Amino acid sequence: MLSRVANSLYWMSRYIERAENLARIVDVNLQLLLDIRHLDEQSLVSYWQPIVQATGDEEAFFRLHPQATSHAVTEFLVFQMENPNSIVQSICSARENARMVRDQITLELWEEINRLYWFVKTPTARQVWKDSPGEFFQQVKAASLLIVGLTDATSIHNEGWWFARVGKLIERADKTSRILDLRYKSLPEKGTPKIINQTDVLEWSAILRSCSAWDAYKSIHGAEVSPRLVAEFLLLNEDFPRSVRFCISELNVALRRISGVAEGKFCNDAEKLSGRLVAELQFSTIDEIFETGLHDYLDLLQLKFNNIGAAMFNTYIFQPFSTLEEEIMVQQEEQQQQAKYEGRIMNGKTSSAPTGVFIIHPS
Repeated sequence: MLSRVANSLYWMSRYIERAENLARIVDVNLQLLLDIRHLDEQSLVSYWQPIVQATGDEEAFFRLHPQATSHAVTEFLVFQMENPNSIVQSICSARENARMVRDQITLELWEEINRLYWFVKTPTARQVWKDSPGEFFQQVKAASLLIVGLTDATSIHNEGWWFARVGKLIERADKTSRILDLRYKSLPEKGTPKIINQTDVLEWSAILRSCSAWDAYKSIHGAEVSPRLVAEFLLLNEDFPRSVRFCISELNVALRRISGVAEGKFCNDAEKLSGRLVAELQFSTIDEIFETGLHDYLDLLQLKFNNIGAAMFNTYIFQPFSTLEEEIMVQQEEQQQQAKYEGRIMNGKTSSAPTGVFIIHPS
């Protein structure tokens, strides 16, 4: 497989997951504010600014907006093209990556990505948003879930599918940790809070809903909502598909399916880092996490996700040439692929040209 193809499938899947998670965060925060009384302008800022901070785009936001008002944050996170991580920009990036590998994905998958793209790019999206933000977010979430389902149900589960899965799982684990970090200022620096009031319950329930975890959480803990139980469920539950532990365990499997390395062994840094993180999560307890400080733990966790992503890129996507002969050989292989592609163009069978170097599997 071309490394360019693997990279595009990885980012196509990751951007779709990013758009869905942002839709959940903003939608739930809007609903949460309806349940909280006596909100002044400063109180509203305290609910919107943490979202910008959690997405890691605080610096970019304040270059464009003077204050974290409801309108400024929603515009920045939903429509603003200057924000590379906004919902609309993420969908555009996903569609562009899908277009680059059009001959590697199924027609049904391409049509749904394309449909979602044209929905958010036309005035219809703005009108739906104006009339009912909840309906807008529902369309984005439903389309994202459909794309995930089409990827699983209509694609061959080969290397490309596993790269797409890696992208989805890294993004999902990262966003779950960021959503969990939204209300860290309501917690003590270390340990769990002694008193939980009604507002705290609403806020931590919103955290669960942002991860589509409310019903699953209630099936285990009932109506009892506390920071400790919510954090344990979203970080360490081994069965919930959006928990960090579940995502990293599946990511670890996906990386080994790409390389063919057996469980418990590794042949590159990405597999080493993912396997190590799986073990850490398996043998961690929520009391230990709160004792070290939930916010600090989540910051460290996000750094580990970034390191796994960077290691995967260095292993499979970026391939420096060690000798002139190797570079010539790869160029010749690319020319052969280009010739095959041009032949397919003459026959009307494809619409995207392969570029980039080949993935060289670690031995």
